[in-house]
Amino acid sequence: MTLISVPDMSCGHCKASVTEALTALPGATSVSVDLTLRRVEVKGAADPESMLIALLEIGFPAQIIAKT
Repeated sequence: MTLISVPDMSCGHCKASVTEALTALPGATSVSVDLTLRRVEVKGAADPESMLIALLEIGFPAQIIAKT
């Protein structure tokens, strides 16, 4: 599981865009977005660096909070 902070995420469209971008990554088995906390939990074996790049490409700078 990887927990990511996405500070610029603020609406349903943001949530959908982030979910779509991360779900498309190889190894991502589930993506859960919390708009209130502006955090995303990704389960599976997707590469954390790839997650950050995918989010940046759609306009959402992010950072890894935790990786287990």
